[in-house]
Amino acid sequence: MAARLKERYRIAVVPQMRERFQYANVMQVPRLEKVVLNMRVGAAASDPRQIDKTVEELTLIAGQRPVVTRARRSIAAFKLRQGMPIGVKVTLRGDRMYEFLDKLFSVSLPRIKDFRGVSDRAFDGRGNLNLGIKEQLIFPEIDYDKVDKMRGLDITVVTTAPNDEQARELLRLLGLPLREPVPAGAVERGA
Repeated sequence: MAARLKERYRIAVVPQMRERFQYANVMQVPRLEKVVLNMRVGAAASDPRQIDKTVEELTLIAGQRPVVTRARRSIAAFKLRQGMPIGVKVTLRGDRMYEFLDKLFSVSLPRIKDFRGVSDRAFDGRGNLNLGIKEQLIFPEIDYDKVDKMRGLDITVVTTAPNDEQARELLRLLGLPLREPVPAGAVERGA
């Protein structure tokens, strides 16, 4: 069973992107490469059990077991020693990536309170999207009663698009809710 978003990309997005940007070859159409999820655990220095709980939650969110990231060097001010676990990350590719993005775009992002869409500033200038989620509760797999602490989550969507305009269009066609551009002369509130 192919992922719903993957089929949408093949059937609807590729033809629309070819028409809009005048690609001569179908291989020029930007595509999704990978999605990287990262959770930092600052409390792991004082409580090593926090890493286990974070691994468990990120496994539920991603559907794939994450790896533990460790400190590269010691920093005395943060009571951090080289090699100490400080976070977890997972890289999604293929069908898992498409399933995660489908869930993120259609279920999780709309659950954020006062969400008006993803800002243009979330793109990095090279065709990649970076999102910071403040709490893991927006994902339907996380049981509210079992959460001991709110943890943030960084999501990076890596595309083959050469610039932000093409990446923005690709993700918009895939279903990413984008913030409406502010008309010239108007003042944007709560940026």
